Amino acid sequence: MLKSANPFDSGTILDGIRRWVEIETPTEAPEQVNRLVSLVADGYRDLAAHLERVPGQNGCGDHLIVRSAWGQDAPGILVLSHLDTVHPLGFIARLPFKIDGDSAFGPGIYDMKGGAYLAFHAFRQLCAEGKPTPLGITQLYVSDEEIGSPTSRRLIEREGEKAKYVLVTEPAREGGKVVTGRKGVGRFEVFIKGVPAHAGSRPEDGRSAIRELANIIQTLEGLNDPKRGITVNVGVVRGGTRPNVIAEEAYAEVDLRAPSVAAADELVERILGIKSRSEGVSVTVTGELNRPPYEKGNAGAALFEHAKTLATELGFELVDMFTGGGSDGNFTAAHTATLDGLGVDGKGAHTHREQLYISSIEPRARLLYRLFQTLR
Repeated sequence: MLKSANPFDSGTILDGIRRWVEIETPTEAPEQVNRLVSLVADGYRDLAAHLERVPGQNGCGDHLIVRSAWGQDAPGILVLSHLDTVHPLGFIARLPFKIDGDSAFGPGIYDMKGGAYLAFHAFRQLCAEGKPTPLGITQLYVSDEEIGSPTSRRLIEREGEKAKYVLVTEPAREGGKVVTGRKGVGRFEVFIKGVPAHAGSRPEDGRSAIRELANIIQTLEGLNDPKRGITVNVGVVRGGTRPNVIAEEAYAEVDLRAPSVAAADELVERILGIKSRSEGVSVTVTGELNRPPYEKGNAGAALFEHAKTLATELGFELVDMFTGGGSDGNFTAAHTATLDGLGVDGKGAHTHREQLYISSIEPRARLLYRLFQTLR
């Protein structure tokens, strides 16, 4: 096959994405994640870049920092990507890489190996041309985003505070939209302790933890406020031992999404402050906001407008949106101009039909390339 003269040929880029996709990388399989980290690192060996591999911790894989050989003496561009996926090992047998029309399928191809590879390819093209950009570029690939970035958060925050701009290669949304705001994400655990008793002969001696959990679920559901963009979801519940025993213990896991810092502070306090309504039953709530809200400030708005102008020059319209899902951009937006959703367009993230749109590869790669070239 003749090599395309187009440095952003979608077929060539898709071949690279396929190599990344066919190494399965569930967060809980660090040895697999590290296989991909090694492949990614090898791709930079011949480029004007310095590599730092941060060893994994607490059962997670390594993180990879790639710094351009130029522009590191001043605040520059930080590109955030993650290499882990939600799909378990072996899922590729159910969702093998394949092409069907404008769609390419595979585990994590949309969220977010496609976008991560676009940033890698754009950087390679810059290096091939040998023309340093006005700002230095740092690319950070993390291994634990899909579980809330517990081992990479401090690294992301540190690099974000040093940067002038942050570009996040999470997938595009709803037909190619980029993201300029995200809800904050909180996670909580509820532990309930009651008093066991025989449900038939001595029910009056018992204090049901499950009954109290029902009260708490009603309280938590009552915190939902669609008009304010607040969602509270009780996603996991457990309790009891047998149907003829008054339940001594019950447990729940709770997800909070809040659109602003003020709303997040209010809801975290209310959830942590939940008390038992039943005599003889104790309630303990633990948890915190693990991703702060990503609000669209002036710097982020200006960064979007710049990207929108570049997209127009490239022949497509760029539209922004606010979304409820969190990303590593939540950790940087409060102090550094951040633009998210710069990855490939597609659909089906986290499902058996995950796919990217091949037609989005070239324009999105070119947009990242132009952002690298023009941000000052």
